[in-house]
Amino acid sequence: MEYRSLGPHLDVPALGLGCMGMSAFYGAADEAEALATIRRAVDLGVGFLDTAEMYGPFTNEQLVGRAVAGRRDEVVLATKFGVTGRQDRPLDGSPENVRRSVEGSLRRLGVECVDLYYLHRVDPLVPVEDTAGAMAELVREGKVGHLGLSEVSAATLRRAHRVHPIAAVQTEYSLWTRHVEAEILPACRELGVGFVAYAPVGRGFLAGRFASPDDVPADDVRRHLPRFAAQNFPANRRILDVLTRFARERGRTPAQLALAWLLARGDDVVPIPGTKRRRYLEENVAALDIALSPDELAGIDEELPAPSGERYPAGAMASIQQ
Repeated sequence: MEYRSLGPHLDVPALGLGCMGMSAFYGAADEAEALATIRRAVDLGVGFLDTAEMYGPFTNEQLVGRAVAGRRDEVVLATKFGVTGRQDRPLDGSPENVRRSVEGSLRRLGVECVDLYYLHRVDPLVPVEDTAGAMAELVREGKVGHLGLSEVSAATLRRAHRVHPIAAVQTEYSLWTRHVEAEILPACRELGVGFVAYAPVGRGFLAGRFASPDDVPADDVRRHLPRFAAQNFPANRRILDVLTRFARERGRTPAQLALAWLLARGDDVVPIPGTKRRRYLEENVAALDIALSPDELAGIDEELPAPSGERYPAGAMASIQQ
């Protein structure tokens, strides 16, 4: 397994595993298969596991903790805090919540230290310097190894980084979500911060899983995402058509090509495709064997249409810093 660096001191597998869908948002859960998928990932060297307290809520951390029990030295554990699910305070980056949240995460994961601890979304009521300062205390106490931020602007990253070094920024990045290339990714590189790309296969869309909006299960959150909506679906299918053609020329799947494209964006970019099943995990891991040439990368860039629709509904977009 190739390793990549997030910041100067945290080495992780070049491909991680997003665990969210095993417990929340993407339809019915299958705990036995989820546990088997996480354990298979560790067997394959994909030991960079991503979770969050709000996935479930709380049940995904418990799942990951059970899956890696007895294998702590084989994994890099990343979790997040700050999205509460409460109507009165949906985002909470207060120092009090920083400490309250990490204690819960450590307990559910069954570990003494989280390797990478993210602020899931910035709390507009709390200066990010205050949140980062409280997170830094956890590093000094040995409860957290490294700090991360999720869905932040370049300006917010710089503010937090001045308080304590940030190892990684996690933001959506894929062939249909490339806004990070303008300011966020350059700021990460300027500061020596690694970049973790979530939803690298467009939440399954770029894998060709959905022929129409009706293919999305009724209990799946993707039913409510603009890019999966009927009015945007045909335009976004054209992105998949281009990707599929390039993949077939390589004898690969669209998901593998989408991941190979991200892996080629720089050795500081680490995709964390999510899956609930071992067969898709193994398909994703095979992307590590694909080396795209400069001509192939240029050809994809040239032919790929722009996406239609926002990433999230308006309410969720309001919590994201572009």
